[in-house]
Parts: sequence; structure tokens; C-alpha cells
Amino acid sequence: MNTLANSIRIIPATAVPEGAGVIVHRTIGTAALRNYDPFLLLDHISSDNPNDYIAGFPSHPHRGFITFTYMLDGYMQHQDSMGNTGNLEPGSAQWMKAASGVIHSEMPKQENGLLRGFQLWINLPAVNKMDHPEYQEFPATAFPVIETADYRLKVLIGRFGDTVAPIQDDLTQVTYFDVQLQPGQHFQHQLPAQNTSFVYVFEGNGQFNGQAVALHSLVAMATDDNIFDFVAGEQEARFIVVSGKPLHEPIVQYGPFVMSTREQIDEALQDYQSNQFVRDKAWIKRK
Repeated sequence: MNTLANSIRIIPATAVPEGAGVIVHRTIGTAALRNYDPFLLLDHISSDNPNDYIAGFPSHPHRGFITFTYMLDGYMQHQDSMGNTGNLEPGSAQWMKAASGVIHSEMPKQENGLLRGFQLWINLPAVNKMDHPEYQEFPATAFPVIETADYRLKVLIGRFGDTVAPIQDDLTQVTYFDVQLQPGQHFQHQLPAQNTSFVYVFEGNGQFNGQAVALHSLVAMATDDNIFDFVAGEQEARFIVVSGKPLHEPIVQYGPFVMSTREQIDEALQDYQSNQFVRDKAWIKRK
């Protein structure tokens, strides 16, 4: 295990104001880990102080990538420029392929209490950046759960063994699991070789391949075989496990626009400023 422990990076989250002033814990998308191909950003919202989240995320554009939002606690409402409306509740998730362009808002539907969840940005291949947008929203009950004596695992994207999630990403082959691990117990898993993979701890702490991992920390894997062993500390540990196929393509980002060239960024800005940004109506799929 020593060789594996030496080939990982541990990135503590940074508190960042986002949207209209929402405080998020950010790991991917910081100076420590600017891009982690195909992942562009990972934000973790976690606060029971309404001053940290009540302003929400008013209308803003996206082009060139996918957002995946997973709610743990609290309520958030989604609205977009194509007429889609979604109500995210505890345990639910939203998959939005912004592609050629979406303008949307994400606003809390609560004035107090705990608001907790994740948003992950996933890059699109250059040939798919101007695809038709797509929107999917699923309640908590849509996601299969695997329970053993040691852990409880929720399959959100992709598959875990023979258990398949309702969301599949054929372009980057992303998998996304929520793992709840009993104190002192092991969770061992092998992710696809050569994938970009990470673990983010949002409850408790533990050891990843023998190396201590604190709360609100991301473990970036750099092993060829992507084998890992996570051991929970004295308290229960909870973490997400995410993996995807790297694109190995140029990334040119300007805020919410992620394209392959500077000229494409200029075009996105011009489209947005001239009210020609939204080109296609998205479809919505609910289970």
C-alpha cells in the first residue's frame, strides 16, 4: 500500500463565494487543482446558516459542459431558459448537458435549516460542445442502493458491479457513488484503469491507502490501476467516489463558458450579449 499512498494528492477544500454570495467548499477548480480532466469543478455546499446560501444562484449561462447536481439535505428549485422547472429535494439529482447553451437559476426553497449538496462540472468533447442541451431530474428513490454490513452505497451515475444508475454518460463514461462507511471498516474498490478518479470526504475522516484524509478533503488518484482502500476513522465516514475518462483536449475557460479555443469563447460572449445564446430547446426526463 505504500506505493499507492505516495501516488495520491490530497486537496483540502477552499471556501469560495459563488452565485449571489453562496459559500461553497471548492476543490476542483482552485489553484491547487485547476482542472482534473474531464472534471472542471467540484463545489460542496454545506451550511445550516441561511446567510451562507439564501442568495442562491440567480440566472446565469453555461456552454460547453455538463453539470451534475446532487442534493443531500434541503431544497433547491431549478428554472431554465427552455422552460424546464425542477424541484431538487434531499437525495435527488439533476443532470444538465448545457452543450450549446443554457441559462438557468438554482434558488433555495428554504429560509433556514441545513442545505447540503454537490455540483460537479464535467467537460464535453470538442465535437459535442454545441450539441442540443439535455436536462434530466431524478428523485431520491430512482437511485439504487447497495447495503452490506460495512457500507451503504448509492449509485448515482454509471454502474457498480451489476447495479446500474438511471444516469449514464456515454461520452466520458462517468461513475459517481455516495458511500457511507461504518467506523473502522474498509471500502475497497477498483475503478477503470487510466481513468481520472477522486474521492471527496464530506462526513467524518479516514485513511486512503494508508494516508490520513480529513473532512472536506479530495483525494486525487494517480495510480495506473486505480485500486484503493478507504478505512473509516472512529466515526462513520461518508464520501463520494467519482471517475471518468479523460478527454486529453485543450480547455479554454471563461467563467461559465468552457470551449476548445479562444475564438469559441469570444463567440459565446457575443452570443450571450446579443441574446442569441440559447439555440435549442432542451428536453426534460423525469422518473
